Amino acid sequence: MTEPLSLARTKPARTKAGPAGAKPAPAAKPGAQPPYVIDAMERWLLFLDTLRERADNMIAHERQGMPPLLDFDYELLLDARSFARPANYALLRITRAGEDCWDDCVDETKPPVIIIDPRAGHGPGIGGFKHDSEVGMALHEGHPVYFVIFFPEPMPGQTLADVHYALRDFVTEVARRHPNAAPVLYGNCQAGWAATLLAADCQGLVGPIVLNGSPLSYWSGAAQTSPMRMMGALTGGSWAAHLVADLGDGRFDGAWLAQNFENLQPEKAIWEKYANLFTHVDTERARFLEFERWWNGYYTLSREEILAITQNLFIGNRLERGEMALDAHCSIDLRRISNPIVIFASEGDNITPPQQALGWIARLYPDTGALKAAGQRIVYLTHETVGHLGIFVSGSVARLQHRAILAHLEAVESLAPGLYEMQIDQPKHDQRGAPDVRFVPREVENLGIANDDVALSHVARISQNNETAYTLFASPWIKAATSPASAEALRALHPMRWSRTMFSERVNPWMGLVKTTAEALRQSRAPLPEDHPALMSERALLAHMGEGLAAWRKGRDAWLAHVFGALFGAEPMGETSTPASKNAGADLKERTK
Repeated sequence: MTEPLSLARTKPARTKAGPAGAKPAPAAKPGAQPPYVIDAMERWLLFLDTLRERADNMIAHERQGMPPLLDFDYELLLDARSFARPANYALLRITRAGEDCWDDCVDETKPPVIIIDPRAGHGPGIGGFKHDSEVGMALHEGHPVYFVIFFPEPMPGQTLADVHYALRDFVTEVARRHPNAAPVLYGNCQAGWAATLLAADCQGLVGPIVLNGSPLSYWSGAAQTSPMRMMGALTGGSWAAHLVADLGDGRFDGAWLAQNFENLQPEKAIWEKYANLFTHVDTERARFLEFERWWNGYYTLSREEILAITQNLFIGNRLERGEMALDAHCSIDLRRISNPIVIFASEGDNITPPQQALGWIARLYPDTGALKAAGQRIVYLTHETVGHLGIFVSGSVARLQHRAILAHLEAVESLAPGLYEMQIDQPKHDQRGAPDVRFVPREVENLGIANDDVALSHVARISQNNETAYTLFASPWIKAATSPASAEALRALHPMRWSRTMFSERVNPWMGLVKTTAEALRQSRAPLPEDHPALMSERALLAHMGEGLAAWRKGRDAWLAHVFGALFGAEPMGETSTPASKNAGADLKERTK
């Protein structure tokens, strides 16, 4: 069964005078409104119409069942909902990229790549919703590509072990189809630690795994660069997630996770994104709608899953400490990992900073000698500025970092045991081949990872006590008072939903007038030139307001860090950095595009 799904890729041409075919701005008549006032009003109307289209897209996507947003054709191979241990996951095989079919762009002698998207509130597709993506780069390098998706609703009582064994069956199936080359697991964010569990369980993996923005060491890093840990601690631990799941009739709404992401950097999520759309609405509309189609599709997790995640990972840190039990038959031990690991992190990522992506290495191996004695090869590379989502969706990151990783996997596997930093030589503008890389030996002892072990162990104990009290005294009453109807009402009233749907013409009749007026306006619009003094002043003012919001956010994070220290007996630690940030230099100075 082939299910083609693609996103609109059309982007209006950007010129100094405005969109292609636009007429030059007419001179203002005596007594008429200044040209800037007219231009601003037109942009405001087009801005509102873009929010209308986003809301309509969101509602339509939900009514379609929220299918994966892939810019590639695919066929469904395995549906884990029908497994003996059912899970809401499925394995796809990418069959076509644009006009190219599988046979035209795949070298069957190369190892297959299995890309696993994160299940952290949003739906699947972030690793392949445009051509310049992880899927696109893997196909460009000739690898057979498989993609792991998940469905909006978990199976009843679904656990992390159910998901784990489903992923294990997917890897087994791909290995069966390609017996001469071990599969490469490509895990994004949450999917990275899910892939790590496969490598660290009682069966293990053979092929390399690539971890992109994936947290494995949740207690590592400075307080200022890891505010999410502080928020989890100050809310009392896992009981809050348990409460939300109970109110959701056993399902945890992913919109809460999306809201947490936006709260981490409000200057970007609730200001800069919209300010950029308003100032460049003639050229940014398509790109804004493309990303928002994915961002506003909220999936759910089961109560069992969210509790296992918070108690074992975010609060308990049991994965890094080797205390995570998969089920009664097997526990997870990171020391079992013997296949090569590539870690990609960014200094600009405040959700999974490099300390949380790399800190587990020094915990498991006290020095480089211990790492070599274990026969392990770990390669890491960092970006200086790109944010968490940019690691997965930035076209420039896909063309440089992800292409470099995929093109040099064979070299990674041939390295002698040890720790290496992958440094990428910036390609020349006319260079069409894969970027050149260097593997620079590093010392585990010099990673310089700070930890809040004592304070966060107190948090874990408090969380366990709160969870026990909530489970005994409150949860039964909330479950009894909750129904599917009340859970659905809470979902619809979540701020991440109604703040979008309020602009839909299905909900707000006035938006129909906005739509009609905007359609007529696009036919006659003559935007001001980019260097118009009033436009430059407007953008400077908007940027200044964004900087003010960023300053407030930094103050908020500093306050949270001090409150955390006062409550749990730990002073906020200063900034820490990995050797990657000190040695990256000119190799990684590109900006996300």
